[in-house]
Amino acid sequence: MVNSTAYGAEKPWLEHYDQEVPKALTYPELSLNDLVEQTVRQAPQRVALVFMGKRLSYAELWGYVEKLAAALQGEGVVPGDRVALLLPNCPQFVMSYYALLRLGATVVPINPLSTETELLHIMRDGQVKTAIALDLLVVRLENVRKVCREAGEEWLKNTYYTSLREFLPFPLNVLYPLRQKMSSEGKTRLAETGKFSELLNKRVDLKLEKTDGFVSIPKVDVHQTVAVLIYTGGTTGKPKGVMLSHYALVVNAKQCSVWGSMTRDDSILTMLPIFHGFGMSVCMNAPLMSGAATVLVPRFSVDDMLKAIDRFQPTLFAGVPTMYIGLINHPRLTRYALTSLRGCFVGAAPLAPEVKRRFEELTGSSLMEGYGLTEAVTALCANPYRGVNKTGSIGLPFPDVTIQIRDVETGQRELPSGETGELVIRAPELMLGYHQRPQETAAALRDGWLFTGDLGYRDDEGYFFIVDRKKDMIITGGFNVYPREVEDVLYDHSAVREASVLGMPDDYKGERVKAFIVLREGAEASQAEILAFCRQHLLPYKVPVEIEFREELPKTAIGKVLKRALREEKKD
Repeated sequence: MVNSTAYGAEKPWLEHYDQEVPKALTYPELSLNDLVEQTVRQAPQRVALVFMGKRLSYAELWGYVEKLAAALQGEGVVPGDRVALLLPNCPQFVMSYYALLRLGATVVPINPLSTETELLHIMRDGQVKTAIALDLLVVRLENVRKVCREAGEEWLKNTYYTSLREFLPFPLNVLYPLRQKMSSEGKTRLAETGKFSELLNKRVDLKLEKTDGFVSIPKVDVHQTVAVLIYTGGTTGKPKGVMLSHYALVVNAKQCSVWGSMTRDDSILTMLPIFHGFGMSVCMNAPLMSGAATVLVPRFSVDDMLKAIDRFQPTLFAGVPTMYIGLINHPRLTRYALTSLRGCFVGAAPLAPEVKRRFEELTGSSLMEGYGLTEAVTALCANPYRGVNKTGSIGLPFPDVTIQIRDVETGQRELPSGETGELVIRAPELMLGYHQRPQETAAALRDGWLFTGDLGYRDDEGYFFIVDRKKDMIITGGFNVYPREVEDVLYDHSAVREASVLGMPDDYKGERVKAFIVLREGAEASQAEILAFCRQHLLPYKVPVEIEFREELPKTAIGKVLKRALREEKKD
């Protein structure tokens, strides 16, 4: 029995919502696919997608979705089938995603940069029957397919490939050099597989039933049917499949759109990968459900980001700290027009206060930090768009989201304001569980609450602050050290571009504090200088014992530093 106030009884954060944000929302008992179809009916000619200058209206996008759904159905895809998408941000991903939801299949979005070992794990664990992938991945994916066949497994029966050039405008579709980069083996293997373009050209009808005016697969329980099986980034271990329902996708997309006051007049620059929960919900599902436009950029680079903002003038942008760090350090930042942006959001990893301060100083925009996790689709709270934006805070829980701070020892006692404990969350968009991992599901989901493993506290006004990951906390000589506190100090140093702090085994103290640092371009700093700076701002036991300078830090697809990879390097 939780020693706490009743669920929803104490929510001081509600008093600090923006005026237009309701304290509770109503969610339709429909799939996300049905809600986007509503947008298509209401505004068919409005721009839905922008890709490298090519614009697709909602009517055009939905025409492709209809064709693709019919073709995949004709190829044998049925409700419940798992279909992998190995694509960067491109129209083909969006079309495939909604076509599969339309069929009642389960989307399995995968990072296209995954290794053969990682792909084999996901295909087997997720029981994936079909894959739609970028043509450059043909050798890697077909090797995985061959392994499954030789093992007598039924996974990856069908694979279909597409090129980014297929939806590029002229003359980019002619000049784009992707084909030139493909090996002769890749071209040979590609000729033996299915083609995405052929699916779109098939002349078949979609066999679906109409219910209450909406075209959908019958007998899909939006609360219990898995719409997306998305694998975690694996920063702390082997990736786990997170099962997300149709209802969870709808709830989170609506919360995100309401919190950011998203309308048909908005457009969002999408550099976050939409195969990840953050990009999928905030940058694809929410805008398309709202009638806004999504500007798709297939890969992240600071140059591409600045050029896209300058050229397409988006009103919204969501990114991770890595993107903002790159932006504020760009030598030609002032040459680009960034004034179209009305809202910038950051999440997925801790943001150093110095990065936020410099971004706002350089651009004049407000940067709103938020928090979310794949086990709840993505964002669950953020600083208000118009209200008080507290530096260092992840903000206020979204409507219908309750966050408590519980004691780390038992997880049963709710802590008062100001005390640090584990964040536990109750919300309508929580995952159904981890695929084929009942024990880990039971550990994460307890009595309707999600135990996040993140440590933090709440202030008296209901704003939440993340201190660190429970697993990342360093215990040195009996003292607790939160890596983020040390990292924030390192970011204050003028020569530091990026920093990551973790505990390394130590025979005497148990663990010692070690910092991995990437310096700004052209900057110089010695280990002695960095340590002296830390001693000015940290208690002695928090000061790193060791500094290692790096050219770069290992990261996940969305910019989280892979601390596990840094630890494993040292083991080797």
